[in-house]
Amino acid sequence: MMQFTESPSQPSHQITSFSIPTMNKNQIHRARPWLGFPTSKGLGSFGDANCMEQLLVHCANAIESNDATLTQQILWVLNNIAPPDGDSNQRLTGAFLRALIVRAAKSGTCKMLAAMANARCNLSIDFHTFSVIELASFVDLTPWHRFGFTAANAAILEAVEGYSVVHIVDLSLTHCMQIPTLIDAIANRLEGPPLVKLTVAGGVTEDIPPLLDLTYEELGSKLVNFARSRNIMLEFRVVPSSYADGFTSLIEQLRVQHLVYAESGEALVINCHMMLHYIPEETLSPLPNPNSNPYSFEPSSIQSLRTMFLKALRGLDPTVVVLVDEDADLTSNNLVCRLRSAFNYLWIPYDTVDTFLPQGSKQRQWYEADICWKIENVIAHEGLQRVERLEPKSRWVQRMRSANFRGISFGEDAVSEVKTMLDEHAAGWGLKKEEDDLVLTWKGHNVVFATAWMPV
Repeated sequence: MMQFTESPSQPSHQITSFSIPTMNKNQIHRARPWLGFPTSKGLGSFGDANCMEQLLVHCANAIESNDATLTQQILWVLNNIAPPDGDSNQRLTGAFLRALIVRAAKSGTCKMLAAMANARCNLSIDFHTFSVIELASFVDLTPWHRFGFTAANAAILEAVEGYSVVHIVDLSLTHCMQIPTLIDAIANRLEGPPLVKLTVAGGVTEDIPPLLDLTYEELGSKLVNFARSRNIMLEFRVVPSSYADGFTSLIEQLRVQHLVYAESGEALVINCHMMLHYIPEETLSPLPNPNSNPYSFEPSSIQSLRTMFLKALRGLDPTVVVLVDEDADLTSNNLVCRLRSAFNYLWIPYDTVDTFLPQGSKQRQWYEADICWKIENVIAHEGLQRVERLEPKSRWVQRMRSANFRGISFGEDAVSEVKTMLDEHAAGWGLKKEEDDLVLTWKGHNVVFATAWMPV
């Protein structure tokens, strides 16, 4: 962990509970949405995850069909079976309920219903803004990010062996929290430390949690000082760039640098940690592929900013590309499909939090607020506002191969380091190897994947 001076603790934030406008018994019995719709006395039978998912699906369909009466009835049931201080399934369902209310506020006759609900409480999410020390400690609480850090660092160390200059482009959701451990490892290599250049895309995650309380320039100064304490010369550079256009300005800067340094034997490392899924893909920005049949609607016949970004990376001829992301599919334009996929993936962070954070703790509030934001983005928003567009590992593997990269297998050292790291956490976490790739699991379910690539 980085040895920085502790900053004053930020005030904790909590997602406020909310209530749906109360219905009287005549309303309940007059218009039941389906046979056996419960009264308040019969809500206990709706407490398991499958029933909660079905209720959320029914609610989503009611909102999409602009049926305010049915929407109100289902929201009433969900509000009564999903208290904010309940078990993991109840809190998960409560987050989806909140997201559906936010969505309803945008749609037709449901606007009045949502306005009434919002009048009773504040549906906004208040995020904690982390100090560097807080964020470093926060990401260490769970393998969710540490798995990717550990696997990626092992692959990077192996790929840059023998290079005297290492240029790392860090596209990370966690504001360079991976870099200190990588610097430590590089400092201890047998042939001596290289000159390290670190480039980050500035302004990328200003609205995406976790939020940091200092600028990237300030963060860079801390990293330079940290590297100096490890006898490593670190050059830090911020390039203003955005995922919304596929990091166009960053790619252009790297292309210019590549022309200058290609002959000097500089290792170029592209480290992508849970960031590439924010680049628009085909469901948002379908672009014709000039090399395909213009009358075909197969995936190969269209391309996206995501595809173009990977092809641009290939043009830089990097030494290694490490891609770590969450193993889920949240790209569907169909709300119900997206809701089901999100519900059947995002139960995992709610289930795991009980193993490392006590109920009522500030860090738990921060942790669940971040998940709640993700759920709202997936459920309540569309178009350019919906930036949480996860793709499963299989699709990323296909994308990388199509961009002329070949997979690199993680070595025994990497596997050993990941297993050692997992031993520090709850027994439900596991590791499996799928061909060349590593996958973090929780109770046997895929959570995060790590892949490493080099140009063909």
